[in-house]
Amino acid sequence: MTLAEKRRAIRHLLNENEPSDAMDAYYAFYHPDAKTQLFLYPAGASQAMGYVCLARTGIDLFRALVTMRLPEDSAGQVDFAPGARLLYQAMPAGTSVFVSAPIQYRPLLGALFEAQMEELLRVCILDRGRFEPILNVLVTQANSANGLPRFVIRESGAEGRGDVVASAGLNWQSPRFAEISVSTQSSHRRQGHGRSVVAALAQHVLASGRIPIYVVAEQNEASIRLAESLGFVDIGIRQVIIEGTLKEPMGIV
Repeated sequence: MTLAEKRRAIRHLLNENEPSDAMDAYYAFYHPDAKTQLFLYPAGASQAMGYVCLARTGIDLFRALVTMRLPEDSAGQVDFAPGARLLYQAMPAGTSVFVSAPIQYRPLLGALFEAQMEELLRVCILDRGRFEPILNVLVTQANSANGLPRFVIRESGAEGRGDVVASAGLNWQSPRFAEISVSTQSSHRRQGHGRSVVAALAQHVLASGRIPIYVVAEQNEASIRLAESLGFVDIGIRQVIIEGTLKEPMGIV
């Protein structure tokens, strides 16, 4: 099957207009073809029961980002054996990857992956009624390596080209949503810089007709406060992200 045929076969598994499916829909349907691999369950099905997507991104040059929707049993729960077979179809044991998945997949992923890092993430979207733009003359627009918009604050320097002390960029954008990320140098925190660049990017995303998404680790209280102060609201969706290596099957499959 071609990539386009595989995308059609999994279209019914994701609702790209729902924020809970937004990131997975981006990587399944809109990530560049040359950097995307899709594996279906059953293989070759015209209407798949599950899929695994391997996407090469800017996160890591050598490790793919893995997203998925796994087969479910009659009770609507993850079907352990087909899900495991699908993951081993997508990559051999010993493969080191980043895995992003719904929290209900955590038991299966914990059994199959040797984790070096694991975080629980909350998904927030911007409530436009609560958002007020911030005017900060220090914020300027720049270009990201991925070609998506980026807003930065720099230290004072020759011709304003000092080091970047705070930046907000997009991890991805689909026709409907865009995910914002932010980074602030430790020496420049608590000065409102992170809030200013996120606000500028959020305003830019809204102007493009998209809805800003902010994904944050549950324990990152400072980042959660920043998001809430700008009008991002927790939609109750939790995802797990794992940096890990796929174990040998050893009877799991």
